[in-house]
Amino acid sequence: MTEPLLFDRRLCLAAGLAALALGGTRAIAAPFASRRISVTVRGSGPDVLLIPGLASGAGIWNGAVAAVPDYRYHLVQVRGFAGLAPDINKSGPLIAPLVGELASYITQARLVRPAVVGHSMGGTLAMMLAMSPAPALSRVMVVDMLPDGASMVGGTASGMGYFADQLSQYFTATKAGRQLFMQMLAQQPGAKGSDPDVIATALRELAHIDLGPRLPALRAPMQVVYAVGGDAQQRHAQTQRYRSAYAAAKSTSLIPIAPSGHMIMNDQPAKFAAALRAFLKP
Repeated sequence: MTEPLLFDRRLCLAAGLAALALGGTRAIAAPFASRRISVTVRGSGPDVLLIPGLASGAGIWNGAVAAVPDYRYHLVQVRGFAGLAPDINKSGPLIAPLVGELASYITQARLVRPAVVGHSMGGTLAMMLAMSPAPALSRVMVVDMLPDGASMVGGTASGMGYFADQLSQYFTATKAGRQLFMQMLAQQPGAKGSDPDVIATALRELAHIDLGPRLPALRAPMQVVYAVGGDAQQRHAQTQRYRSAYAAAKSTSLIPIAPSGHMIMNDQPAKFAAALRAFLKP
């Protein structure tokens, strides 16, 4: 019995050495550990990064993931949003470090030219990621977000920035402001358990960000899906607003979805799934 067993072991060793020599083994990426984001992977197929918006969790994408299968989805959640402990997002800069962390995830997870979809603040992160020198992306979808964060509430970065700074200070540094902020968060769908300090930082930084002048630097084709109401005049005004805001972006298409509020994937799940399916199709 000893000789056959020894022979089998030699065969296994020889096969292993041959596989190494021919490059037949694949290194397995180490688990991604981050103090700023968490990432859950679902499905199989081409890689798609899904980034939710302000105070939202990865669950906002559940319907879309179920409706558009055959992709490997990487669902991002910012620490401090939707019940996830804030860790180092609790203080200091937020937006730029998040972009860096997303880039690190793509690199460490060895994603090759993934598609990136971002809603609201996630859309800002997606655009900033596509403006970075690395990593390479195949395409970007921005869901209901303008390049100038302040313009989402009718202002400009130069005008709204100071106001956002003062409001953030009130919401986080005073007892009355913090109570009011917590009440507002409790009424926001999907925001339950979000940390007010992290949200205040995000709002303050978004109010100062204007990506309009940097749109020509986008390194991937982009699609912007935006919400409009049912009224024809409102649809026209919103369309003009988005066309003007993204005029400098090359290889960019605009797709309105009506009637819908800001959470398009919830308000119009079938229309959003159709847009996502067409966007991801090679």
